[in-house]
Amino acid sequence: MDLTVAKKDLLRMAKRAQAVADKKSTMPVLSNVLLDASAGGELVMKATDLYMSVSGAIHAEIRKRGSIALPAKNLFDRVNTMPDGPVLISTADNGATTRIRSGVGKLEFRLAGIPGADFPQLPAPAEEATRFKLPAELLKRLINHTKFSISPDDTRPNLNSALFEWHESRIRMVTTDGHRLSKMEVALGETQGATATLLLPLKAISELERLADEALAEAKGEKEATPPHVVLIPSDGSAFFEVAGALFSVKLVDAQFPSYKKVIPEQSSRMARIPAAGFAERLRAVSLAANERTGGIKLTLSPGTLRISSESPEHGEASDELPMDYQGSEITIGFNAKYFQDVLASIKDDGDEVLLGLSGELDPAVLRPAYPETEDAARYDFVAVVMPMRI
Repeated sequence: MDLTVAKKDLLRMAKRAQAVADKKSTMPVLSNVLLDASAGGELVMKATDLYMSVSGAIHAEIRKRGSIALPAKNLFDRVNTMPDGPVLISTADNGATTRIRSGVGKLEFRLAGIPGADFPQLPAPAEEATRFKLPAELLKRLINHTKFSISPDDTRPNLNSALFEWHESRIRMVTTDGHRLSKMEVALGETQGATATLLLPLKAISELERLADEALAEAKGEKEATPPHVVLIPSDGSAFFEVAGALFSVKLVDAQFPSYKKVIPEQSSRMARIPAAGFAERLRAVSLAANERTGGIKLTLSPGTLRISSESPEHGEASDELPMDYQGSEITIGFNAKYFQDVLASIKDDGDEVLLGLSGELDPAVLRPAYPETEDAARYDFVAVVMPMRI
């Protein structure tokens, strides 16, 4: 194999590959990225951990065809240090060593590789599979509003994942870790005439977020670029995503997601309208005195005022008040401060106020952004549920 590629293109694909490649696998080939120069004019790069995979093609000047699998992280680290410009990649005839050198300087690396024929075959969607199309910005928004409440515990796959539902002209993403739940629903404005229900693992959600960011960043740098889109293709127990010039795939989680509709209260007997930025600022300050293990704070709602307080033997006491629109009876409930902070961070661009619904001292809190009354805002529906705690 002998070819020349642009550093920026090679680095972009190497970054994607090293994020997916399995560094801890007992199968050494899975920590590698495949470089396949079999087709003229393009270098195809692939990586997989057998659960997720990513592939993409970049323009290349190919002088000699071939394929080689190189350590994904080592390749990324070395290409990252190279000056901008062309990068020359060549493999010895015996395939044991790959030479990577800069086309504008003397910097050169050599890496031992694995024959490309030993790299596992990546999955592909069925030709007849249904294709769904949504804006990359919308996928990013769904993730931003729900990722924070995915459980990090990978021994509980039904909670270590996000439920993605598509029903004709509406899509939603729901996540929960058992202590809180978040649901983001969006009206697309156009009916695509199909439905899908997918359970995507947390690691895949993180990779999708990165790819959506890439697509949006690239479009931002091009003055005449149309807004980037993502194509979703559910097929044979996997989900495939065409985004940012890459094909990303993930095996769907085979588990039962909790019945989220039963968790969201239909109504709250007490409703407060609170300035979002002020609420976040006071939570951040008062939580400094909270117990480090539980993060417990108390919210006391009384007509016109929200009082936030916390205390712990290690950090003393703290309290603050915030004026708000509330005319109900007084109530005090304990919560984990971080759960509220995560919600407020996710909706900071959705309006200046947040709606807080409460019922009894043992009932969950319901938070929604007070969306401005615009046609665009009417497309969105976000709700977060936070379970109370005894303090």
